[in-house]
Amino acid sequence: MTTTGFQAMTNERTARWRIETRTTVSRIFTMFLFLAAALMIFAPFVVSRGVVQDLFFILTMLTLAQSWNLLAGYAGLISVGQQLFVGCGAYALFGLVILTGMDPVPAVLLAGLLAAAVAVPTAFFAFRLYGPYFAIGTWVIAEVGRLLLAQWKTLGGGTGTSMPRDATRDMLGAAALSDWFGMRSSVAADALAYWMALVLASATIIFVYKLLCSKHGLGLAAVRDNETAARALGVDAQRLKTLIYLLTAFITGVVGALIYLQKARISPDAAFSLTDWTAYVIFIVVIGGIGTIEGPILGVLVFFVLQNAFSSFGSWYLLALGALAIVTMLFAPRGVWGLISDRTGWELFPVRRRLKDGSSEYEMGGPHG
Repeated sequence: MTTTGFQAMTNERTARWRIETRTTVSRIFTMFLFLAAALMIFAPFVVSRGVVQDLFFILTMLTLAQSWNLLAGYAGLISVGQQLFVGCGAYALFGLVILTGMDPVPAVLLAGLLAAAVAVPTAFFAFRLYGPYFAIGTWVIAEVGRLLLAQWKTLGGGTGTSMPRDATRDMLGAAALSDWFGMRSSVAADALAYWMALVLASATIIFVYKLLCSKHGLGLAAVRDNETAARALGVDAQRLKTLIYLLTAFITGVVGALIYLQKARISPDAAFSLTDWTAYVIFIVVIGGIGTIEGPILGVLVFFVLQNAFSSFGSWYLLALGALAIVTMLFAPRGVWGLISDRTGWELFPVRRRLKDGSSEYEMGGPHG
């Protein structure tokens, strides 16, 4: 056989092989997801204001959970101080609106950038700590942030302040909704906050999935599993972890701004609440399944149902959540979604690479391990 013929045969065989990540189940789920998102766009026109607020809560908690899961589940950075960026984003929004007169809609994005800017010096200190010391360090830094902003007398100091009514009534798009659909100003403000939360949650999930399917996703998995080995293979672990930390700070800051735009009132204790913005988020990720995109989606639905069913029990409700999280970590360390995936083999957001030649399939691995 000539060299040309051998090369042609080799090229033909190579052309039959292809790398795929998506599965039949994931394709069906993607179509369902797009349909659900399209239907959710019209929610403010067909459901009550209370339902819109519930959907807003689910979307914002889902976004917080996805960002924390990216930080802890993929980058291996267990932070219990994400309330720092919720509070900084929220206070940045109030400062921009009250002190500069900026419209709240663009101020929400700028608040995220300011939260990311705060993450730069905090990363300098936090990244000198490892393991449980990193977790404790992030919590201490968040407490320092709360104490500092409690001294900001212009925004109410320790008691907080309220968003000017004119700001939410006249914000970008509110007047149009009032004129075209006859919405009251408060309903229009809730609808705008809900749509921004829907866009942010969708964009976060898509971004995380695309990231994990890229070479940077493989790098993150390598860093999480064995940082020393990852460095030996040429992965810039410090750069990857820093970028993820800053990115999650931006997303968390935008969510914080959105939450307090909808609440229209802020105080240091509420904005920097460890329970509301970190403990609940960790519960959602642990229950759903850490290190998966599907886990936080399932976890936030479980959390919402439990909260609405048992929140009237006060401290017993919090104890029950903690006990459920402990039982899950002991008997289902991969969460509820891990149990479902083990029994069905489903991957709604598959990131493992599969090498196919039409007759056989070889799994090449991915960020899940």
